[in-house]
Formats: sequence, C-alpha cells, structure tokens
Amino acid sequence: MAPSAPSISSNMSNRAMTPRPSSYRYKSEKRGMTYNIMLVGQSGLGRRTFLNTLCEREVIPPSEPPNPDTANVADPMKFDTYEVNLEEEGTRISLKVIDAAGFGDGLDNTSCFKQLQDYIEAQFDEVLVEESRIKRNRRYRDHRLHVLIYFIAPTGHSLREIDIEVIRKLGEYVNIIPVIGRADSLTVDELAAFKQNIMRDIDFYKLPVYNFCWDESDSEALKENREIMDFIPFSVVTCDEVIDNEYGSVRVRRYPWGTIEIDDESQCDFVLLRYILLNSHIADLINYTEDVLYENYRTKKLEVGGFAEGEDEDEEGEAETPALSAKKQE
Repeated sequence: MAPSAPSISSNMSNRAMTPRPSSYRYKSEKRGMTYNIMLVGQSGLGRRTFLNTLCEREVIPPSEPPNPDTANVADPMKFDTYEVNLEEEGTRISLKVIDAAGFGDGLDNTSCFKQLQDYIEAQFDEVLVEESRIKRNRRYRDHRLHVLIYFIAPTGHSLREIDIEVIRKLGEYVNIIPVIGRADSLTVDELAAFKQNIMRDIDFYKLPVYNFCWDESDSEALKENREIMDFIPFSVVTCDEVIDNEYGSVRVRRYPWGTIEIDDESQCDFVLLRYILLNSHIADLINYTEDVLYENYRTKKLEVGGFAEGEDEDEEGEAETPALSAKKQE
C-alpha cells in the first residue's frame, strides 16, 4: 500500500513532487537500482518499525522480551544486514539496510563512532580496490552507503553530545538525514520547538547533515529542495498495524486515547521522508555519494599513498594489498 506522492506546500505545482528527470534513474528502471541505507540510533527509537513501515512488509520480526537478569547489561554494537527487493514508480530497487544495533546503549560509546567510521570507509576501500583492477568484476555489488538515517531521541530540548559527535564524525563520509524517533511522544508545540532547537544546534556546531540543495542546476528542483530543508529533522511515527476505515486501509499506531495515521502529513513527516528516500531523491543521494563523498575520500586516500592507481596489479588484475604482498614474498 504505497502512499501517493506527498505535497510539500499548497503553492507547489504537481510537477514539483514528481520524480525529476534523471539519466541515472532512467537507466536503472530496467536493470534496477542498488541502494544502501544505514539506520543509527539508540534502542527504543523505532528503527525496527521504521524499516518495516518503509518497506511495507515485515523485514525485522519483533524481538524477544529481554532477560531480566541481563537487561541492565548493554550489548556491544553490531551491524545487522537486511536485503529487500522493492519496486517504486516502475523502478526496481535492490535495497540493503544496515542496522547499527546497540549504538549508544552503553555508558562509554566512544568505540561506536570508530566502528561506524571503519565500516563506511571499508565500503569505500572495496570500490577503490575494484577500480584498480585490470579485469573488473562485472557482478560486483556496490556496498557504499548512500544515506544514514540518524534517530534523535525525543527529549524536547536539543541535541545531545552523542548526537553532535556522530554527525560531526560521519558527515564527510555519508549523507546523514536526521529524524526524530517516536515523535508522537511530543505535543505539536513541543515538536515545533524541538525542531527549531535541533536546527539551531546544527547551525551553531556546523554539523554536516545532508544538504538537499547541493545541486543548483535545476531551479524548480532547487525551490522544492529548499522547502524540504524546512522539514529537517523529519518527525517520524511508524507502526505495524493496518486498519480499515471508510476511506480504505490505513496504517496506524494505536493508543488508549485514539490512533495516529502515519500517512497523514498533518501528523508526522513519514510519508514525505519515504517518498524522498525511495522515489524523488534516490538518484540525488546515490550521485552525491559517488561523485562527491567517495571522490573526496578517494583523493585523500591516494594523496597519502593508501592505494596506487594501476601500478600494483598482479598478472590477473588483482589489486596489491598488504596480505597479497606478504603472500608473494613467501
């Protein structure tokens, strides 16, 4: 039950939220897109239901109740990977989602930052090695992260130190889109004030969140993207339940006092965020990763001698690595 394209404002034309012309997208419609997302945030902020609602199916089943004897012990962070095949507006998407389970759950989360950075850099290094081969693998699967969804706890105050640090450290490697998890725990006024405080912190600390206005070549798209920037951070409410009403099937989250329809734009930003991630901006996110973030990383890596371009190839086209070099010396 994919929702229709959301309207950003009543003044925007219908064309503004239709998928923009993109040679990348058009070329991918038949062969499919490879698209990688990472979910980062503390436990209890709705990452599981977010992924299930995003894909409109149960990707991650409900977790088992915690053992009371070990509930006070935080598990180390790990990367859980899920692969889903989707089709949006006629385009097949091979979606890979990496969930950073356990992030921020410990007293000292310093190691989490390094684990995340090492993981992202490792995907860049794989591509760098693949590019240096004489004979490349035609079936190589690009694992570079195209977007990182960072879940902010709905404290109602401002960004915490852990939020600031993770965005600051990872912003040069991946497109970070901040969202407020469990936004339904805040009133309308509290949510508006919280968003303002978060944006004030982002500006003050110059945090590198994804800039939707990075491409200024299309004036109409630029106008749309400026309006999208006003929604950051996106307020997210997700669910596992679908009910029928007089208008058809709707996705809801139930409470003793009533229900929240997550596809209702007046109640949360989920429908807009989903449309951005899987439709209107998927090509922009992929292109920015490949043309800007990866190229910046590649340049720095080659400048310090991390890899040699085409000089250290063996006879079969395998890139020279420390492990391969040691094997040759034996």
